[in-house]
Amino acid sequence: MSVAVATLAPALLQPASAQDADLAKQLSNPIATLISVPFQFNYDTGFGPDDGSRVLMNFQPVVPISIGDDWNMISRTILPVTWQEDIAGETGTQFGLGDTVQSLFFSPKQPGPGGLIWGAGPVFLLPTATDDLLGGAQWGAGPTGVALRQSGPWTYGILANQIWSFAGDASRNDVNSTFLQPFISYTTPDAWTFALNTESTYDWTGDTWSVPINAMVSKLVTVNKQPISFTAGLRYWAESPENGPEGFGARFAITFLFPKK
Repeated sequence: MSVAVATLAPALLQPASAQDADLAKQLSNPIATLISVPFQFNYDTGFGPDDGSRVLMNFQPVVPISIGDDWNMISRTILPVTWQEDIAGETGTQFGLGDTVQSLFFSPKQPGPGGLIWGAGPVFLLPTATDDLLGGAQWGAGPTGVALRQSGPWTYGILANQIWSFAGDASRNDVNSTFLQPFISYTTPDAWTFALNTESTYDWTGDTWSVPINAMVSKLVTVNKQPISFTAGLRYWAESPENGPEGFGARFAITFLFPKK
């Protein structure tokens, strides 16, 4: 049996190629014309007076759609699945869906002057949470945009959005939040990517920042002709609201890629 497995493994797992390196670099572009299906797992602690913890799995499919000869529309969805315990004192354990964030970026197919890649469009907040402690029970909308450059192995840029609530549970807080994600990454010829970013949110209603700094390493491999990216990393909460997460957290992700034929 062990001989058979050893013989089969090289056929299933192909060595890194130039195409793998190109796909890995495309993954660093939030609006690349590449269908990707990431499952991103995050672990954080330090919530509330009882040092609560949270495991968050973000399902984040990205689907580009061609619009004529010159434009693409890129759909980016974030649907969180959360397990958490005592995040606000002795609140017990909750498990279920959180609120969905749906972004639509309209982006030129060709880079602009200086190789600038950009996209802009609307973002929507959908109250899909299955528990009061997993979401805000508000409908929201606003603008979103991204701008980046890719030069050699480097990718750097920023993604941002602003969401205001316009309907929902009147007993819950309104949503007025700004999201800022500056990022930089370096991709090697053998499809390793080293990335650094923040996923900062400013809550205008509560006048508070949430600033996790993420350092990640990814490797793209091809398994039985299916490109897959594996990511692992650490985060540090440089700033968070009172009773928010503290210290270090961890991230792991697996992303399935479906390049256009």
